[in-house]
Amino acid sequence: CRLKDWRRIATRYDKLARNFLAAAQIAAAFIWWIN
Repeated sequence: CRLKDWRRIATRYDKLARNFLAAAQIAAAFIWWIN
């Protein structure tokens, strides 16, 4: 659910799947690092 807090991921601005996946992985790592 915390990934939905990231606007770029929630609205899927990226056209390419690899860019979306990279943004999702960065966000997940950041969330993991914060906790």
